[in-house]
Amino acid sequence: MCGILAVLGCSDDSQAKRVRVLELSRRLKHRGPDWSGLYQHGDCYLAHQRLAIIDPASGDQPLFNEDKSIVVTVNGEIYNHEELRKKLAHHKFRTGSDCDVISHLYEEYGEDFVDMLDGIFSFVLLDTRDNSFVVARDAIGVTSLYIGWGLDGSVWISSELKGLNDDCEHFESFPPGHLYSSKSGGFRRWYNPPWFSEAIPSVPYDPLVLRRAFENAVTKRLMTDVPFGVLLSGGLDSSLVASITARYLAGTKAAKQWGAQLHSFCVGLEGSPDLKAAREVADYLGTVHHEFHFTVQDGIDAIEDVIYHIETYDVTTIRASTPMFLMSRKIKSLGVKMVISGEGSDEIFGGYLYFHKAPDKDEFHRETCRKIKALHQYDCLRANKATSAWGLEARVPFLDKEFINVAMSIDPEAKMIKKDEGRVEKWVLRRAFDDEEHPYLPKHILYRQKEQFSDGVGYSWIDGLKAHAARHVTDKMMFNASFIFPHNTPTTKEAYYYRMIFERFFPQNSARLTVPGGASVACSTAKAVEWDAAWKNNLDPSGRAALGVHLSAYDAETPLSNKPSKVIDSIPRMDFPGVAIQS
Repeated sequence: MCGILAVLGCSDDSQAKRVRVLELSRRLKHRGPDWSGLYQHGDCYLAHQRLAIIDPASGDQPLFNEDKSIVVTVNGEIYNHEELRKKLAHHKFRTGSDCDVISHLYEEYGEDFVDMLDGIFSFVLLDTRDNSFVVARDAIGVTSLYIGWGLDGSVWISSELKGLNDDCEHFESFPPGHLYSSKSGGFRRWYNPPWFSEAIPSVPYDPLVLRRAFENAVTKRLMTDVPFGVLLSGGLDSSLVASITARYLAGTKAAKQWGAQLHSFCVGLEGSPDLKAAREVADYLGTVHHEFHFTVQDGIDAIEDVIYHIETYDVTTIRASTPMFLMSRKIKSLGVKMVISGEGSDEIFGGYLYFHKAPDKDEFHRETCRKIKALHQYDCLRANKATSAWGLEARVPFLDKEFINVAMSIDPEAKMIKKDEGRVEKWVLRRAFDDEEHPYLPKHILYRQKEQFSDGVGYSWIDGLKAHAARHVTDKMMFNASFIFPHNTPTTKEAYYYRMIFERFFPQNSARLTVPGGASVACSTAKAVEWDAAWKNNLDPSGRAALGVHLSAYDAETPLSNKPSKVIDSIPRMDFPGVAIQS
């Protein structure tokens, strides 16, 4: 992922301002270590830190149209750029970059071209003819983006908080699926799929239609001019991504450049069963498998760096980001610049344990809609920034626009979890890839349920984090937490510890408002907490807070505050692709 920074209409075209923009842009250099660019037109500045994936030789930014009147800085990948180039045959392109189509599309269609883009992106487009500009972010928010406003009337855009938090009076997360136009002076949602209204769909489940849609989503992401691989944890989602990639890699341009044998990556604590599962899948698929180990102390030592890069104080996100952050550094050291990952499946198909308690298909569907809409604050944030911290790009086929349309049009009755009928979590996805003649995965892997951490093995990663936080956060500090942190008040010492670090890096009120909060059980939205009265006393991100779902769930009678730490913090393996946490 690249890094973009723009300062627009700042009423200052001085050399000092240019130097300041360059200084701030360098805060994003980890995202794009391959090239830096800065374009200035009067009091508008467009800066870019490039991670070269497509056309590394000539695709440096900013990008221009023929007469350079339209200027674009962009972070992302446009998977249908070759198709779009055919529609723009009368235009002359300066580079082979997939993002080169954006300025020309604007010339042809104005601000209404964004929905034509199939990919992940954040961009700033400056029309120097009238000094107007357009900013847009991809449909789900796979790429990170923030917007801020200065006292001088300027508008600031940055891939990360750290690019603008010190210079803006107010800033916030740029909403996914939206564009901001200087002509209208506000946001407009360009992404308007049928599922967004949360109306209940009725299309009958067809496993072959779902299979083809996901295969297309994966294969289009094989577009690359650099070495790549897949993140493989041994869970269903990452294993399917790896299986499809391995199946269709031969014959692609990527295979001709880098070889037809797929590379897979996994990280975990020594002895993790997920490491074993990942090796089993890798052996079955014939990938070149790379297994990385880390210790609890390695993870604790990285926490401050993780919070600086991920830019959140959300407990679950930090726990999951840390091993992914460590793994990304190892992957980049091997010369790999892009990985394909499995985020988004649990949100689309209701894969979290608490979905067992969905009262009916209507509420099941609405919860999946709510979860997808919130992905940019959680899993997308983690996947994007944990990899970008080391100049690595993560692509997520489950969040492909067309695939989401297919998957979210299915009658949710088919997605409902019904144990008595043998339908476990994500049954529709498992069934779609259950091919007897040409199996994608062994049956026991394809139908493996979400796994709970084993009590017999221990919880050294989570326990280690809790113990470390307890050494830095006293009971007195917790007693006064609501006065120190009135917004999203931390309720555990671990949360308090993360919040202290976050506030040191990002002390502005706007920064703390970018992090979500609210009641949650087993990663649910606040609305889903209403599904079971017992959950209201067990508000915890752990999967075991879903009472009555898992054999090792919390008992309903014991207050959460009285649970032993090993029970409170035992969480299910949530299929963070390539990440295996177990001692």
